[in-house]
Amino acid sequence: MSIDPATELPFFYGSISRSDAEQHLKLAGMADGIFLLRQCLRSLGGYVLSVVWNLEFHHYSIEKQLNGTYCIAGGKPHCGPAELCEFYSKDPDGLVCILKKPCHRSPDTPIRPGVFDNLRENMLREYVKQTWNLEGEAMEQAIISQAPQLEKLIATTAHEKMPWYHGKITRQEGERRLYSGAQPDGKFLVRDREESGTFALSMVYGKTVYHYQILQDKSGKYSMPEGTKFDTIWQLVEYLKMKADGLVTILGEVCVNGKTAGSRRPGTNGYTPPPRDVPTDREVLPMDSNVFNPYHNPNEVRKFNIQRTQLLIDEVELGSGNFGCVKKGSLKTDSGHVDVAIKVLKSDNEKLVQEEMMREAEIMHQLSNPFIVRMLGLCKAENLMLVMEMASAGPLNKFLSTNKDTVTTENIVNLMHQVSMGMKYLEEKNFVHRDLAARNVLLVNQQFAKISDFGLSKALGADDNYYKARTAGKWPLKWYAPECINFHKFSSKSDVWSFGITMWEAFSYGGKPYKKMKGPEVMRFIDSGNRMECPPACPERMYTVMKECWTYKHEERPDFKKVAEYMKSYHYSISNKAKPEGAAAAAAAAAAEPIK
Repeated sequence: MSIDPATELPFFYGSISRSDAEQHLKLAGMADGIFLLRQCLRSLGGYVLSVVWNLEFHHYSIEKQLNGTYCIAGGKPHCGPAELCEFYSKDPDGLVCILKKPCHRSPDTPIRPGVFDNLRENMLREYVKQTWNLEGEAMEQAIISQAPQLEKLIATTAHEKMPWYHGKITRQEGERRLYSGAQPDGKFLVRDREESGTFALSMVYGKTVYHYQILQDKSGKYSMPEGTKFDTIWQLVEYLKMKADGLVTILGEVCVNGKTAGSRRPGTNGYTPPPRDVPTDREVLPMDSNVFNPYHNPNEVRKFNIQRTQLLIDEVELGSGNFGCVKKGSLKTDSGHVDVAIKVLKSDNEKLVQEEMMREAEIMHQLSNPFIVRMLGLCKAENLMLVMEMASAGPLNKFLSTNKDTVTTENIVNLMHQVSMGMKYLEEKNFVHRDLAARNVLLVNQQFAKISDFGLSKALGADDNYYKARTAGKWPLKWYAPECINFHKFSSKSDVWSFGITMWEAFSYGGKPYKKMKGPEVMRFIDSGNRMECPPACPERMYTVMKECWTYKHEERPDFKKVAEYMKSYHYSISNKAKPEGAAAAAAAAAAEPIK
């Protein structure tokens, strides 16, 4: 399975060089506006558009943004490479000409895979397996779309799987290894320098070993001194195989590290598969990582109390409420500084409010799931502060209302599928959220959602299947099931009702449920058998899920296990990046079944 959306385009050539691209365009006739698309070596997940005008070649870099869109520098964002090329076939918008004729690959010209293409899936599976120990049913819940940050995380460590990477060895040991055996010009290895976090390239030329420091700028890009910059070390190495870029010669033969090539037989490009058997048809789950969440070390995550000296608090407010405000901040950890969201309690709040915040922290600290905002700890200083991982794209309802043009229906299905999996996890843990709404679904980016705000949540007893509140508080009635309002009874089934309302908000692009109705009017509306209408952009099958969630009797509502299964099946059935043909057909058939 490929996750590159360009692979379906007949004019996409994969990882070919600039000169190869120009050769293909020459053979195609050099007509004005003829073009092809190729993989960009410099920008991770990006492309290069190569086009002819006046018998000259022009190459435009297309970068993949963190929200999953693609754009040429200074140009408009597009949801995929196909959409971008279609746009420029009608409007040059800064190019030398419009795109007139695609240069199609011949039948005997396959897409050339890049070095990372051959590693990506195995590395992602290995990461998910080893970090989260997911397999079986949990792995089957994996989603199709990839959060760009996760792919970048895997890519930035891909050099460790390469046969030319030797880890932390001295300069002298590097020379010894290069002088061992034949010494052709260009023989090379990459090693860690003694200075932590830095790398060196050592290579042979004229029977002499030369050493070059690999520079890393403030944005994290790698290069040779005054050379072209790349997102990862392996991209830099691949480039230096084609251009010297300041070296004495281009890179040639690999000085193989015996340890990485040793005990298990390496696969393509030197990648060693994970030791466990992992089924090849699994999709990949966007997981917490040290990009989404730098708390990669489980022991560090479990430190509940955070010292004030570890926190830097920005004046920027992300939100506010009766309790106080949420501010952007930075937390110092063993692995560096990371962005966090800090819930700061007002100093004049009464003891009861402080106790509620402590209880929320204790609840959140017990939860560990990719689709739930992680609570990192409490800090007791000038104010009581709850420190949480950052989800920088903000609440789902606000994001959708301001990004209607770039968020597709499939994108919304994907996000709601993730929310359903987070709620399924809570259901399995016997937690009732009690405040599920689009405002409490935060986005890491356009493709990755996390459930937040556990201020009203309750942990049920082992033998209990509902929680009964003593009195009604300031409750979000428009999101509440009838039994919550009438009898103050809350369960996972009442959260299912709220999930239906949240779905309606999402497919309404942040619309407000029940329009201008007041609480009592909403109850009369529901008791009369009425339900909100299907939003204009909502697929009929998704509206069917909403209506099932709004079943009046809680015992007849589906649980989150069923809801999550249905969301997954429907998502697979509409995705243009779906599984192999047979699996996609099975998913489509499953999606056609009623939810119950």
